[in-house]
Amino acid sequence: MDDAAPIDDQKAATALSQAELDQLTDQLIEKLKSVYDPEIPVDIYELGLVYKVDVSDDRDVLVEMTLTAPGCPVAGEMPGWVEEAIRTIPEVNKVTVELVFDPPWDPSRMSDEAKLQLNMF
Repeated sequence: MDDAAPIDDQKAATALSQAELDQLTDQLIEKLKSVYDPEIPVDIYELGLVYKVDVSDDRDVLVEMTLTAPGCPVAGEMPGWVEEAIRTIPEVNKVTVELVFDPPWDPSRMSDEAKLQLNMF
C-alpha cells in the first residue's frame, strides 16, 4: 500500500462522469450568478460577461470572461470576485479567471432575463 496515491490525488485522477459534470455545471452557474457588476443591477452570467467555462478531469476550472467596457472601474477586482465565488464549491480544485476583450461585449449578449431587469425590451 506504500505506492497508493493519496485520496486527493485519486479524486483528481478520476475522470468526471456526466452526472458529476452536470452537477458541477449547475453549481458553477449558481456561483457565477452571485457576482454582480456594481454599476448594473444584473449578475455577470445574465449580462453575458462569461464567455467560456472549462472544467478539467482534475476539477480545475478556467473561466474566460469580459467586462462591459475595457475601462470598467472594477476590472482589477471582478476576476477575484469570480474566483472567490467558485472556490466555495468543495469539488473544485484550481480556479483561473482570465479577462478577454475579443470579441468585445455588447448588449446583444445579455439574456432575456437581464434585458427584462433593465427594461431593454
